[in-house]
Amino acid sequence: MFAHTSFAIPVKRLRETDALMAFRHPKPACPFHVLIVPKKAVASLAELDPADTAFLTDLYSTVQSLVDEFKLPAYRLMVNGGEFQDFPQLHFQGVSP
Repeated sequence: MFAHTSFAIPVKRLRETDALMAFRHPKPACPFHVLIVPKKAVASLAELDPADTAFLTDLYSTVQSLVDEFKLPAYRLMVNGGEFQDFPQLHFQGVSP
């Protein structure tokens, strides 16, 4: 997906692997607000292939490392689907007050 996409809004990439990219939300709702997006085009969690272990492994290690690096005392990891998505690409939001 990202091979053909240029970001209209510059983003600060916090993590990038072969399977995902994590960056600060361009319009944060909290002091710490990141998006974690698979590089593979996947419309929603319901369409994620359970065999796609590279993304799932990277997702967990990315969340763990961001919590540790930013010393987050509390956080929430969310995924939206269907009409709750602003765009049809699987993405996780990590937020902390």
